[in-house]
Amino acid sequence: MRAEDEALILACIPSLRRYARGLTGDPHRADDLVQDTLERAWSRYSRWQRRGELRAWMFGIMHNHFIDGVRAASRQTDQTAPGDLPDAPVRATQTDQLEVRDLDRCLQALPAEQREVLLLICVEDLSYQETAQILAVPIGTVMSRLSRAREKLGALMQGRDTARRLRPVPSPREMS
Repeated sequence: MRAEDEALILACIPSLRRYARGLTGDPHRADDLVQDTLERAWSRYSRWQRRGELRAWMFGIMHNHFIDGVRAASRQTDQTAPGDLPDAPVRATQTDQLEVRDLDRCLQALPAEQREVLLLICVEDLSYQETAQILAVPIGTVMSRLSRAREKLGALMQGRDTARRLRPVPSPREMS
């Protein structure tokens, strides 16, 4: 390779580094990608047919090498056995029972009509229309009860509303 050809290749390095950082998002991987690109360009320089710009040819080498690496990495993850996967972080569960108990107490402290709407919509995943039909109330009433229930439940869970916190409100059915 002639000295002027080497100079043309070396002049492409800043542009290659910018493109590599854009592709990888990591300076170390970008440097590796540039190095691999330069190695391939040097070893295959005789294949360059001087039809286009050298820089564009090198960008093509880099892009293709990057895509090949992405494909190879995706094949590797597909071929790993389930036991070979790294351990996923596990959420601590020590307080789950306490949180469920607190949520249940707070739900029970809601007025019955708010609790019913909240459970039908948020737990049973019914629409406002279906909930209105089940409770025989207008849809606007369902929406306002749900809004008040969410606000009250949030306050109870955060300890802001302690007046009725531990005292369950009887439903109309329980009173009769």
